[in-house]
Order: sequence, then structure tokens, then C-alpha cells
Amino acid sequence: MAVTDEAIEKIKGMIVSGALRPGDRLPKESELAAELGLSRNSLREAVRALSLIRILDVRQGDGTYVTSLDPQLLLEALSFVVDFHRDDTVLEFLAVAAGYSAGRIGGALLPVAVPCAAALAGVGLTLTVPHLSPGPQLVTPLGHAGATAAVLTLATGAACCAAWSASAPLLRLALRLLAAGIAVTAAVLGSTSGFVTCSAVLVCSLSAGHLRHRGVGIAGLAVAAASVTGLVWAVAGNVVPGGLLTWLQGQLTGHRIQLWQDALHLAREDLALGVGPGRFGELSSTATGTLLSDGKPHSAPLQQAAEQGVVGVLLLAAAFCWMLFALWRTARPTPVALTAGAALTALAAIAAVGNALSFTTVSVGAGLLAGLATARPIAVESTQREDDVRTRGDQLAP
Repeated sequence: MAVTDEAIEKIKGMIVSGALRPGDRLPKESELAAELGLSRNSLREAVRALSLIRILDVRQGDGTYVTSLDPQLLLEALSFVVDFHRDDTVLEFLAVAAGYSAGRIGGALLPVAVPCAAALAGVGLTLTVPHLSPGPQLVTPLGHAGATAAVLTLATGAACCAAWSASAPLLRLALRLLAAGIAVTAAVLGSTSGFVTCSAVLVCSLSAGHLRHRGVGIAGLAVAAASVTGLVWAVAGNVVPGGLLTWLQGQLTGHRIQLWQDALHLAREDLALGVGPGRFGELSSTATGTLLSDGKPHSAPLQQAAEQGVVGVLLLAAAFCWMLFALWRTARPTPVALTAGAALTALAAIAAVGNALSFTTVSVGAGLLAGLATARPIAVESTQREDDVRTRGDQLAP
């Protein structure tokens, strides 16, 4: 039995036995962990899983309570629901799939209005919701190198896609100004990485209009993503020259690099399958020794390598390659495809050095942008069909 499963079973036992009744407040984390003989990280994971299915109610600043619902009714389905929610990969997949479906539909119906609305929603979300946590809970602030940068980068990509889809010159100019404004917003919020990635997406979008063959651009995006991932791996493996490593430590913090090194060490223990989903926080000495650690290595490829081995890394790479292939084959104009590709590649770079993909908002936004860029506008299809009918009619006319 996994450590987190053991923690869940022990808390469940306290509820069933009546030691914890509906409405009761859980003891302090340190006291409860000592009483149950668990690590604090395992206890946090168990509380998170139980709160997802409403058995526990986490009240910020007031503690954690057993819900007023009858626990007996909910505990019968606990084994399935908790196993489902423990693996963040499942939640991320569902979030991306939901966003992608919405993007395909919205891009087909309103190829300009929907990406514009998505861009405004991303900015509004960043400005009005300052506390977004990984997953469904609202507790952790957006990180400058994480969710803030990711959301604003995707918003910039959506605004640029809307600009390329617009036919009116003034509307196209206004949407590009919106994209530039999003980059400025990132700078005002203090997100240096967000400003850099938003600016890069804007420059790539403007340059995309001069490319005749989108394959060249797609290949360049693939090389860029691979380069960032390789650099992260090199830093974790201590194969970066001393001067560059010192500079990176100043930018990324030594704590994050230690997390990367722990992830690489765990990946080497089981190259094929890794140590198991969600177990990095339990096995990393850096994570367990940090107060209020989120239990993640703050690098998507290294997290996959540590927790799911080579198989997980290959699946992550396959998902990114599939996205690039879909953009290469899309019927949308080349500037739209390359703009979306640039934004998603920037997101991949952010995720390689942070925990951006742990935020459901980011996963949904990535899927939404990919769906918008691969949708086939209905208006275009209707026009093409009418032209085909007229052509055939002319050919059949005597």
C-alpha cells in the first residue's frame, strides 16, 4: 500500500470509528501526523484527496473540518475516487481535453471573437484572482515563473491568433495592441519571465506572416523546446559550466536546482516506470525538508522522469509532438498555426523550469489555444462548398 493510501485509510478509520465526527476540526498537522505515524507530506496528500470528494472541508485560516455530510455514504466510493484524483496526470489530461474541445467548437463558430474573449479572460483572471493553487484549491499565489507567466503567454497567443483571423485592418491592429498590452501587464505585475515569453510570442507572430512554409517554423519550435529541456537536464546533472551554472542559480534559486537534482536521482533508481505518481514529495530530501512544500520538482519533464520514468517522458514528448503535427496539418492560415505554436512552445519552456502545468487553469488554456488553432471555421467551409457547387453547376450547364 502506498504511503498516501495508508494515510487516507487511517483518516477514514478515525471518521468511521467516531473519533472524528461531522463538524469536528482536525488536530494540528504536526499533532495528527505524529498520532497517525505519518509524514506531514503524506498527511497533506491525504487531506487534499479527501477534500476533493467533500469528506473534509479545508477552510483557509481556520483549519480543516469533517463535512456535515454523512461520511458513511461517501466512504463507499472512496477507493475509486481517491485513486482517480491522486494522479494529477489524469486531471491535467481531462483539463486539456476539455479546453481543446471548447477551442475546436469556438474556433469553428467565431474564429475572431472566441480567441479575443479568451485573451481578455486570461488577463482578467490574472488581475482579479491573485491566488490560484495547483489543482482545484485556491491557496497558493501564482508564481512569476509559473502560472502567471503561463496564463499571460497563452493570452498573448490567443490575441495574436484573433488578430490574424480578423479581416478588418483596424480590428487586426487593435488585437495586436491588446497582445502588446498583455506583455506590458506582465511587466507591471513583476513577472519578468512572463514579459519575456509574451514578447517572444508577439515577435514570432509578426514574423510568421513572412514565412511561406510553416514546416520550417514548426521545426524551429521543436528545436527550441528540446533545447530548453536539454538545458534543464544538464543543470540537474551538473554538467553545465561553472560560470553558467552560477548565473542560473541566481535566476532559478539553488532550492529549485536541488529539487531537479533529486528528481534526476529518483529517475535513475527506476528508469522505466519511475517511483510512482505523486511520490516525489515523499522521497525527495529537499521537498521533505522544506516547510509548506508542494511536493513537486518544479519541472514537468523531470517530474515525469522521476515519477513515471522513461514511459512518462516519452508520453509527454509525444503529446507535444502531436500538438506540433496538428498545427502543421491544420487548415487555418500559417500565421495562426505558428502563433499558437509559439505560445505553446513558450508554455513548454515555462513548464520545464516551473510547476505551471500543475495549475488547472493553465492546462485548460493550453488545450483551448490548441483547439482554436486547429479548428476549421464553418464560414470558410460553407463558402468553399458554395464555390464547389457553382463550379459543378457551370460544368453541367449546356
